[in-house]
Amino acid sequence: MTSPRSIAILGSTGSIGTQAIEVVSASPGRFQVVSISAGGGNLDLLARQAVALGVQAVGVARGEHDVVAAAIRQVAREAGRAGFAPEILVGPSASTEIAGSGAEVVLNGITGSIGLRPTLSALTSGSTLALANKESLIVGGSLVKAAAGPGQIVPVDSEHSAVAQCLRGGSADEVRRLVITASGGPFRGWSRADLEAVTPAQALAHPTWAMGPVITTNSATLVNKGLEVIEAHLLFDIPFDRIDVVVHPQSFVHSMVEFVDGATIAQASPPSMLIPIALGLAWPSRVPDAGPSIDWTRATTWEFSPLDEHAFPAVTLAREVGAAGGCFPAVFNAANEECVEAFLAGHTRFVDIVETVRRVVDEWGAHPENESGLLDVDTVLSAETWARHRAHQVLGLAESETLVL
Repeated sequence: MTSPRSIAILGSTGSIGTQAIEVVSASPGRFQVVSISAGGGNLDLLARQAVALGVQAVGVARGEHDVVAAAIRQVAREAGRAGFAPEILVGPSASTEIAGSGAEVVLNGITGSIGLRPTLSALTSGSTLALANKESLIVGGSLVKAAAGPGQIVPVDSEHSAVAQCLRGGSADEVRRLVITASGGPFRGWSRADLEAVTPAQALAHPTWAMGPVITTNSATLVNKGLEVIEAHLLFDIPFDRIDVVVHPQSFVHSMVEFVDGATIAQASPPSMLIPIALGLAWPSRVPDAGPSIDWTRATTWEFSPLDEHAFPAVTLAREVGAAGGCFPAVFNAANEECVEAFLAGHTRFVDIVETVRRVVDEWGAHPENESGLLDVDTVLSAETWARHRAHQVLGLAESETLVL
């Protein structure tokens, strides 16, 4: 009998992390979670996860060591495990240290570009990286690709997991194009004029997926799909002009690969992250009963339609940004995060999000740091900081308002 695969989960209290623990708990003997990390906003859940999984190490980005230790001791006593005392890491580098600790698989479920250093740490340590933190690949670009060995990154986004599965159906030189599906969000079919008066409550009412406010808003603007196009280009080395986006509101077909002979292979399953998460942990194997399957005894209809890139220009902008490379994707992502926060706080309009991002991206083209041509982690983070401040200036906001650093 093979020994359990050791797993480190970054962002364990978030949506991806909690579902990963669900997969692990449903497959006893297959995985062993050896370490977890989180931001620190839900310390009680983190402590309960640590005790239930019996981890060796716990990382917390924000907090105090003694407070974290006390929370774990309390939960351990309640569970009849007095004396349980994992190593505790506290501070902004906690997830990076956890990522580099040598687990066979590191699941990066952190949200945002703060996942870049942990991504690089996991790759440098030789772990397989199950990547749900798309931002680290997008903003890190060539840095992440240079650090990764062949097959070392396994995508966990449902769309990219679908592509990876479909690519098993042919060799690389047989691929004609990738087709990334989009639900269309809550405003599918709306014109640009219709979008003028969108409220935060409307933008957060996604018809299919339950996600955090930033990702949900990104889905409504289609920025999330633009980021996924960049991610697909980086993961699969397919040129941007061979990556299409098609609207599929039912969200059963997660993406497709078209081959040179005219055949298209699609991956389909009910809307759930459990299957791509399980594949990320077990790749290249599948985990039995990891998620729900389609009930083929029921009549159903699936729709596909082209994306209206006039009403939703984010995908077009993302292609331009991805093709430009360098720090442009980092600027795009950081400016968008600030614009989304401003929109959710009622400081700007929905339609101004992508327009502001485009202005910031355009200005970056003439910035001295961009002209230097340098690309390392510090340069990427500096470009992000500039983009955040510039987005605030364009929006007319004080620096104290919604700035994400």
